[in-house]
Amino acid sequence: MASSSKRRGGAGGGGAEKKDLFHVVHKVPAGDSPYVRAKHLQLVDKDPETAIVWFWKAINSRDKVDSALKDMAVVMKQQDRAEEAIEAIRSFRHLCSRQAQESLDNLLIDLYKKCGKVDEQIDLLKQKLKMIYLGEAFNGKATKTARSHGKKFQVSIQQETSRILGNLGWAYMQQSNYSAAELVYRKAQSIEPDANRACNLGLCLIKQSRHDEARQVLHDVVLRRISGSEDDKVVARAKQLLHELEPVTHVTSPNNAGLSVSEEIMERLDLVLNEWTPFRSRRLPVFEEIATLRDQIAC
Repeated sequence: MASSSKRRGGAGGGGAEKKDLFHVVHKVPAGDSPYVRAKHLQLVDKDPETAIVWFWKAINSRDKVDSALKDMAVVMKQQDRAEEAIEAIRSFRHLCSRQAQESLDNLLIDLYKKCGKVDEQIDLLKQKLKMIYLGEAFNGKATKTARSHGKKFQVSIQQETSRILGNLGWAYMQQSNYSAAELVYRKAQSIEPDANRACNLGLCLIKQSRHDEARQVLHDVVLRRISGSEDDKVVARAKQLLHELEPVTHVTSPNNAGLSVSEEIMERLDLVLNEWTPFRSRRLPVFEEIATLRDQIAC
């Protein structure tokens, strides 16, 4: 009897282990709450539309609201419902914890990009830069733990600032505001050089007909002098941009165009250059140099 009971206990234990393994393999939480059901529908049943319904139920019942709102927005984005995802975040982020706000902002930036809402994207990127400058990012810490493809890694304030500036530069590029894009790209590169951003800076210079400067920037990528140039796709992009430059002759931009762009830069970077100057970051006073660049452009 004892051995029989032991075998049954062993079998039961094996069933529990299989159940635990199922949750690990499929990366779904255990239980039967609305959020758990939503994750099962999303990851196991591959039924995104029904998963969204259950994510809504989780939010309304206050079941893991932080995760439910973020996961639902991601699924909506995948289903080409980005506008709806934006509205959901705006309407319900007040239910989320303070710790979740930064990741919600990052998600909003991606959604704005997908929807072509460039002005909203720029405003939010500036707000994130302001938080860094005032020492309010990363909950007041110098680094944060991030996750990508299931792996955790540390991100510094410098890395985050450079990344945000790079995104801001690309947003300005979408507005054909190449002088503003150049300003923030150069600042990003001064903090943490990156080959992909160097390609974007090269393109930005090409758009301004400053071909010699563009060649110099792009050659650094081709010669793999910059972090990230080990990526063959990035190097191939730099070579393509250089190839497109070959038949181009030098063109001088009209002087009056430069003046109007300078005025636009001053207006768009007002938060960075004016409102923040009375403060000094406890960790990263990076914006004083941007003010110097502004003065040079305004001349």
